[in-house]
Amino acid sequence: MNISRNYRWSVPAGFQDEIKHAFERLFHTDESDQSNVVTSQWTPRVDIREEDKRFVILADVPGVDPNAIEIQMDKGILSIKGERRNEAEPSGKASRTEREQGVFYRRFALPDSADAEGITASGKLGVLEISIPKRPESSPRRISIAAS
Repeated sequence: MNISRNYRWSVPAGFQDEIKHAFERLFHTDESDQSNVVTSQWTPRVDIREEDKRFVILADVPGVDPNAIEIQMDKGILSIKGERRNEAEPSGKASRTEREQGVFYRRFALPDSADAEGITASGKLGVLEISIPKRPESSPRRISIAAS
């Protein structure tokens, strides 16, 4: 006797990624990333690069007014805070809602080589770019002892 299985439904493309991200948010499986704060309703994805003369943080914030994003630097911690709101109340019944809305808040610990006074930010095409210049490296200085 042959047994054949017939699957009546197929898994949509990207379903496994959605489940993985849901579990990561729910159980915080990535312990090394403490940049998102519990009060956030969603977390923008970021890329962080180190270049020769600066650090760069690129954050995906489509639909967020750049003037409504607050960036602060305090005691070596860079904080990014903002909110994505619904453009308007939909006139009909939504058949699918995938874009996350609400408040976001992320923080990043900066290395000692970061120059907090020279941080700049710009927004273009839904991407926030934060540029953090590096301090000039200081070489060790020999201190002579005066004879008394």
